[in-house]
Amino acid sequence: MASSAQPPVVAGDGGPDGGSPAGSGEAFGDRSLSQGLSVLVGLALCVTMLGLGCAVELGQLGQQLRRPVGLLLALLGQFVAMPLLAFLLALIFALDEVAAVAVLLCGCCPGGNLSNLMSVLVDGDMNLSIIMTASSTLLALFLMPLCLWIYSRHWINTAVVQLLPLGAVSLTLGSTLLPIGLGVLIRYRHPRAADLLVKISLWSLLVTLVILFILTGTMLGPDLMAHIPASVYTIAVLMPLAGYALGYGLATVFKMPPHCRRTVSLETGCQNVQLCTAILKLTFPPELIGSMYMFPLLYALFQSAEAGLFVLVYKMYGRDSHKQDTLGEEEDTDISYKKLKEEEVAETSYGTVTTEEHNSIQMELTQTAL
Repeated sequence: MASSAQPPVVAGDGGPDGGSPAGSGEAFGDRSLSQGLSVLVGLALCVTMLGLGCAVELGQLGQQLRRPVGLLLALLGQFVAMPLLAFLLALIFALDEVAAVAVLLCGCCPGGNLSNLMSVLVDGDMNLSIIMTASSTLLALFLMPLCLWIYSRHWINTAVVQLLPLGAVSLTLGSTLLPIGLGVLIRYRHPRAADLLVKISLWSLLVTLVILFILTGTMLGPDLMAHIPASVYTIAVLMPLAGYALGYGLATVFKMPPHCRRTVSLETGCQNVQLCTAILKLTFPPELIGSMYMFPLLYALFQSAEAGLFVLVYKMYGRDSHKQDTLGEEEDTDISYKKLKEEEVAETSYGTVTTEEHNSIQMELTQTAL
């Protein structure tokens, strides 16, 4: 384990557990490159949050406030399970303070838009997915700085943790409220435009990640990726996978139906990597954070690949059972309806009323063919 008494490893030191190669800190701190990346991640974050707001309907919010299951699951998944998982992985793999802070930041981030797209592909509950993403984003305003403060105590005597800009993190989170609110307003007044913006935000997620990989890999040099320690790559693989499992287990505890379990699983494992990238890029000195700026991008790569495998397995083995369950539910409803009609007819078919010539009324039992 990384001891809090160790001297800080800054970006140029090339430490064994998360430091960057010599000279990468200087390249990373290049002013024009730094400004360009800052603008890119800022725009990507705004587009993502705008798309999230466009996916939220006020009627859905009212329903969730009356029965806040989605809010509770977002709270437990994103701000209890994932931060604890990130903290334990940082301890198990003995990360230094720079790598640990990058992992913790990613683990404390709210849910991302990728989960909304993947929920559609696995026949999940789309309303639940959107509400969980929006709820975790709003809860992050208060809970993300709190989680960072709690779990960074292990590395409190190191330079990067002492410089941990919790105020800047809160400011960055607060700045996301404007595009979210604008998106909700667009959804309320112009639903068709909102649908288009949602699609644009989902595509921007993929495009932004590709551009960031290309810019970082080509302009900072291939050594940057090569000098990220194997332990960080391992965590980038394990963390989303464990998040998917934790989310599915959490939904199982709440006795949710299978399609909701798949939704909660994806919501828990998919983090808002644009937000994590923006925080690392906009609030930490480049020479301090160094190559760990790449961790949320690595996380995005592996969370997308693992979610894709999730979808592939479901399409191959789970879709037929989903159709059978849906068909079974329809048949049960149809049978119940027929039985109900038979009972109604049986209750009203006791006889018919006939009038004879002598004005006498007689009840005659008859059989009604059903």
